[in-house]
Amino acid sequence: MRYGLLTALLATSVAVPMAQTASAAEVEVMHWWTSGGEQAAVSVFADEFDKLGDDKWLDTAIAGGPNSRAATMQRVLGGDPPGAAQFNPGRQYEELIEGGYLLDLTELAEKEGWKDFIRPESILTNACEKDGKIWCVPVNIHSWQWGWASIPVFEKSGVEVTTNLQDFLKAAPKIKEAGFIPFAIGGETWQHSGAFNNAVIVSVIGKEGYYKLFRDKDAEYARSAEVTEVFKIWRELVSYIDEGSANRNWNDTTNLVITDKAALQIMGDWARGEFAVAGEKPGVDYECLPGPSDTPYLTTDGDIFLFPKQDDPEVEAAQLKMASMMINPRVQALFNLAKGSLPVRADVDLSLADACMKKGLALLDDPETVITATNRFLTEDTSGQINDLVAEFSFNSSVSIEDAQERFATILENAD
Repeated sequence: MRYGLLTALLATSVAVPMAQTASAAEVEVMHWWTSGGEQAAVSVFADEFDKLGDDKWLDTAIAGGPNSRAATMQRVLGGDPPGAAQFNPGRQYEELIEGGYLLDLTELAEKEGWKDFIRPESILTNACEKDGKIWCVPVNIHSWQWGWASIPVFEKSGVEVTTNLQDFLKAAPKIKEAGFIPFAIGGETWQHSGAFNNAVIVSVIGKEGYYKLFRDKDAEYARSAEVTEVFKIWRELVSYIDEGSANRNWNDTTNLVITDKAALQIMGDWARGEFAVAGEKPGVDYECLPGPSDTPYLTTDGDIFLFPKQDDPEVEAAQLKMASMMINPRVQALFNLAKGSLPVRADVDLSLADACMKKGLALLDDPETVITATNRFLTEDTSGQINDLVAEFSFNSSVSIEDAQERFATILENAD
């Protein structure tokens, strides 16, 4: 779901050429899940769907969310729609709804009582409901606020795994002296702004400070001493990155923690899928650290699937079957365990959940620890300006804390 620097369309080993003709019971699914953990997750959906009968999942994986969404739009508007397509919650598919291109899922949603078990309810109503009808299926909850720590690296460095950023920075010199990378991050700008905006800011100044900045766009507060502390901590964190950081993607960065070369990465919960594919066990090989903070919060973004209208009634029946399968409690547990995300329903079989999913679900159960993601407050233009600023601040030490903080405040001051 995060491939900011990937621009080419790359079909993976599970991909099926888009030109392939679908039969009556075949549903072509377009998505951008191409890392190891993501492919494991989408395979859960495909396998579970194929088990339901004669209908078949036809997989079309396209690297990069923008690429995949653009290809879907072109296919739909060009009269060759796929059977299902991944999007993120938001307004990206609003014109498809307004144009009458999507299958109406309202009857299925009412029959299965989606509004009774999907939580937070906003995941369904904000993302999929328009004019009283349901147009998509939310399949997971993603949160940026996670630290991923290599237990062996901390042990070999002679320090305990820390649970907050301040203690981590105290331990970082010993980790570096022991020959490890203390803090792992890649070069894509979204990796930096994602960690800075959604994890470090919340970790350092808490929920109210986070809302003052991104919801209220309080420029005066952005210039305060509290926010200066955020920039100081980020500058110290990135002083512990390695020289290969600039050209690395997110999952290769996660692999540095998996292979015990780096101590800590701040990345969304989708990183957990990479640990699972590698056979790593939480509490044994790695720790998942919500926040990272002793008072953590979680945002609740994620992925949705929509189903473009088809001419064939058999394909439409298979689309409805697929939508129902995606929201099934058992499938929700299996899929999200592989994906690293949290299920959209609370009644999943927790015997299937690992320790990290249980930590996330416990936070999700408390409305006080759930916060709204920055992309609900910021336009693409404002987000882009912050992305560029944070990445420049990370890699260019000549940009002072004072200058970066003032530019940050100015961006918020001018945000629409």
